[in-house]
Amino acid sequence: MKIIAIEKELKSVSGDNAAALYRAEAKQVYSLYLRDALREIYLTEQHCAIIILECADMKEAKQLLATLPLVQSGTIVFDLHELHPYKGYGRLMEE
Repeated sequence: MKIIAIEKELKSVSGDNAAALYRAEAKQVYSLYLRDALREIYLTEQHCAIIILECADMKEAKQLLATLPLVQSGTIVFDLHELHPYKGYGRLMEE
C-alpha cells in the first residue's frame, strides 16, 4: 500500500543539538530507503517533508515514521493518507 506522509513542524530545532539531530534523522531516513519502505522524499518550499511510503498498512507506516529522531523529539508529526490508483478515466471515456 502506498501512503503519503506530510510533515507538520511543531517546533524548530536550534542550538548545539541541532546538527546531531539532523544527522541522526538523515541516517534513519536512509535506513528506511534501503529497506524499500521509504520510496520517495521531497521538500516543500517551507522545507517540510513529503514522503511516499510502501507499507502493508497504516499501522506499519506509523511505526516506521515513529523511528525518525525528529518525530521522537516531538519536533515534527506527519499527516498520513492512503494512496489508491485513480479509476476515474472509465467514467470519462467509453471503452
